[in-house]
Amino acid sequence: MRHGKKNNHLGRTDSHRKAMLANMASSLIKHKRISTTLAKAKALRMYVEPLITKSKNDTTHSRRIVFGYLQDKETVTELFRDIATKVANRPGGYTRIIKLNNRLGDNAEMALIELVDYNEVYGKEAEGAEKKITRRGRSKTKKADAPKEAVVVAEDKVEETTVAEETPATEESKEDKGE
Repeated sequence: MRHGKKNNHLGRTDSHRKAMLANMASSLIKHKRISTTLAKAKALRMYVEPLITKSKNDTTHSRRIVFGYLQDKETVTELFRDIATKVANRPGGYTRIIKLNNRLGDNAEMALIELVDYNEVYGKEAEGAEKKITRRGRSKTKKADAPKEAVVVAEDKVEETTVAEETPATEESKEDKGE
């Protein structure tokens, strides 16, 4: 039984696993995202998140502890200088794992692991969340705020439609027609 054993051995010896995770953590810190197998990504998350938490406190002691794990001076410098300032307000959860398609050669589950604060795509979605786009391409906020106008259709049926804001192109075309 595996009571209390939370690390995945990944089919490697202890020294090989530590070296591999240190190299993957260095690559993640340098490139901000890497593609790997799902099992390695989950193991890397458990390896790198305590190091990022340690980097928030920029002391010689914490730098030496992180260097003991990573064994790369440039990576440690970038972690303490750039990443620590960006994640200073975040209470944890510095990485995101996104599942990808299986690898063609051996059908292994692949994943993309990235630093959360360095992905601009998700940040833009969070800012623009209030603008809902419908299938017709108009935002719901504009449609709800537009004034209603009654239009009489054949057989005395009345339909409510929204008044579309005129663009400069339509105003120019009206001037050309002489309206």
